[in-house]
Amino acid sequence: MKLGMVGLGRMGANMTERLIRAGHQVVGYDFSEAARQGVVAKGAAAAGSLPELVKQLKPTRVVWIMVPAGDPVDQTIQALTREISAGDIIVDGGNSYYRDTLRRAEALKKTGIRYVDAGVSGGIWGLKEGFSLMIGGDADAVNRLNPIFEALAPGKDKGWGHVGPAGSGHFVKMVHNGIEYALMEAYAEGFELMRKKADFNLDVAKIGEIWRFGSVVRSWLLDLITEALEENPSLEGVGAYVADSGEGRWTVAEGIDLGCPLPVISMALSRRFRSQEAEPFGEKLLAVMRRKFGGHAVKAA
Repeated sequence: MKLGMVGLGRMGANMTERLIRAGHQVVGYDFSEAARQGVVAKGAAAAGSLPELVKQLKPTRVVWIMVPAGDPVDQTIQALTREISAGDIIVDGGNSYYRDTLRRAEALKKTGIRYVDAGVSGGIWGLKEGFSLMIGGDADAVNRLNPIFEALAPGKDKGWGHVGPAGSGHFVKMVHNGIEYALMEAYAEGFELMRKKADFNLDVAKIGEIWRFGSVVRSWLLDLITEALEENPSLEGVGAYVADSGEGRWTVAEGIDLGCPLPVISMALSRRFRSQEAEPFGEKLLAVMRRKFGGHAVKAA
């Protein structure tokens, strides 16, 4: 199958390479000339514009977009709809908010263009290990794309699946990322506690290695933790700042809308917010309150 890939950042480029290895033909487009040439070196064709990309595809055209969530997705879809026709398929493989996906799918339905949302997980390891794919959309469109999903996934019959109608793929990926926040926070707290127990002088990298095999808490995240601690036991040079991509916020907001308690995910998200503040005002206020009611000392900034 021949398809277009729009957005050739690290994830898009790795997906392109994996598709080429599986025998698919890919035409890649990105604003960056270097990104375009990077996939050409892997065996893809390149286009200098979206119209040029579409011209290199034959109906039924398939265009997979890997661009940042929000306006870039809307702008890309608007540009594509001027070039493609009813029956063609757009796949949004980025981390779009599922409510935006619902809106886009409804709008595209009026044009006859089919819209598939694919939540993609795998990060920088996807090229080697395969990508986990959570797919939403019309069954006929999804079935047509099965060879692509099979090539991208860890196996022909594992690591991917059609989870429901339009929007469901991005919804499931949102929940996946919320869980990811919570798992990461639990590991971080546990390892910090062990490191704080100074009288035991624990080798936390060694403990991580022990836990990797046979333990109830073994996981790929633990593999990565152990690797990181072996490389840099004190994490010297690493700032205590954790970004949030937005999907954790969407997950917590959805829990509020549905009246579904998400205490662990919500706390993990709040911890990220706190890490992003150099001098949290709330903690300063706590110190001032203690001084006001109890005369406790306040540490100077």
